[in-house]
Amino acid sequence: QVQLVESGGGLVQAGGSLRLSCAASGSIFNINVMGWYRQAPGKERELVASITRGGTTDYGDSVKGRFIISRDTPKKILYLQMNSLKPEDTAVYYCNGRHYSGYNYWGQGTQVTVSS
Repeated sequence: QVQLVESGGGLVQAGGSLRLSCAASGSIFNINVMGWYRQAPGKERELVASITRGGTTDYGDSVKGRFIISRDTPKKILYLQMNSLKPEDTAVYYCNGRHYSGYNYWGQGTQVTVSS
């Protein structure tokens, strides 16, 4: 089992920044990819950013150049630095860990609200 706990969400003005954190615990040695997803009201959950065990990163088109995914491996923490935030970035952000088998672990989510 893997447990993921997000923190760092909140309310910020457009143009501002936030950093999300995801603390992982449990059997994370079998996690191949970790990432951040988001879901806005009435919309499907979408990929924000991901990072593989080898360090390869991927970003959703809408956040490229503004968001940065990183990790602190010894501390087992995944980060998402969000810069130049826009109102359309408002969503619940979820931490994700994908097992080698394809099974997905999810955190409980953290709300990010960007005011115009």
